[in-house]
Amino acid sequence: MAAATATPTSASSTLSTERIDVFWHDGMLSHDTGTGVFDTGMDPGFLDVLEKHPENSDRIKNMVSILKRGPISPYISFHLGTPALVSEVLTFHSSEYIDKLIAVAEDRYAEKMLCAGTFLNPGSWDASLLAAGTTLSAMRHILNGHGKLAYALVRPPGHHAQPIQADGYCFLNNAGLAVQLALDSGCRKAAVIDIDVHYGNGTAQGFYQSNKVLTISLHMNHGSWGPSHPQNGSVDELGEGEGFGYNLNIPLPNGTGDKGYQYAMKELVAPAIQKFEPDMIVLVIGQDSSAFDPNGRQCLTMDGYRDIGQKVRVLADRHSGGRLLIVQEGGYHVTYSAYCLHATLEGVLNLPLPLLSDPIAYYPEEEAFAIKVIESIKKYQKESVSFLKEA
Repeated sequence: MAAATATPTSASSTLSTERIDVFWHDGMLSHDTGTGVFDTGMDPGFLDVLEKHPENSDRIKNMVSILKRGPISPYISFHLGTPALVSEVLTFHSSEYIDKLIAVAEDRYAEKMLCAGTFLNPGSWDASLLAAGTTLSAMRHILNGHGKLAYALVRPPGHHAQPIQADGYCFLNNAGLAVQLALDSGCRKAAVIDIDVHYGNGTAQGFYQSNKVLTISLHMNHGSWGPSHPQNGSVDELGEGEGFGYNLNIPLPNGTGDKGYQYAMKELVAPAIQKFEPDMIVLVIGQDSSAFDPNGRQCLTMDGYRDIGQKVRVLADRHSGGRLLIVQEGGYHVTYSAYCLHATLEGVLNLPLPLLSDPIAYYPEEEAFAIKVIESIKKYQKESVSFLKEA
């Protein structure tokens, strides 16, 4: 296996003036998801060791530290995030839902599990407001012309949070709030590219009837997981009304790895972005698409994440004036998620050589089936989505 060391090319020898502005606040670590059997919070009574909930602070601590002390650190500028105002979160979420969250947060006797695996414990609401506000700060940084590349390093995650309910470890939809801010600030159209291993159903639902936001989600083919996540993430969930055709789902076969994702980006994502012509791109990242994540069934390695970063950067340079907001979502392998984040940002920066080699190295991939499925999705989209049809 490859050693987890920097390549002979030092960061200083390839250092450019380009940087990524990272928005972070350690108050987000106060969200305590507890222990139990995986994400259930349950103690069956016959286990000596209960594991931490997969969405725990350790995963984010490693992401912060690898950006501060890893070889990519010369390219990173840290900025302090601030909490969102309730009035700001109401731009995406209903007042009834936000009132419920506040009531649960304030009532120490209330039921804290809002849906399966999603616990609102002491510290969670404040952390959620910080995650939302930190993402909005990153978007404002771009909108105000202070930089073109910004990354919101946030938790709790957000892309499953729908306008009226929590879901999948998420309370407030960080990416959705940022997209709405961009639209309210004069952006004509925005595109979301979500590579978390799970369908970004909350973001899609928020803009399901809008033709101003193109939501693209590449996810494992997991289907619905209950009342909090009724969406299947299937190819035929295309949006409604004016938004029909502007929600593009790419459910990839379980086990899809670097080559399959590369093919999907080339054949499905890039053409859609090119025809939609957004003036803002939001890349929603989750390292739970990696080959070793406990919460996913895909096989991306560092090389795959680096390639996605490069491809999205090209799309931003061509179509949104280089403006790109990156928002953190899942990623539950405490070590490998940080490495895959590092690789993604290397790709976004267009660095000529990798700064870190892969500590786990190559994972075998059979891409033939994934490519067949992608071709089938492409055929369906071209037949069903008007702006993708051949001229």
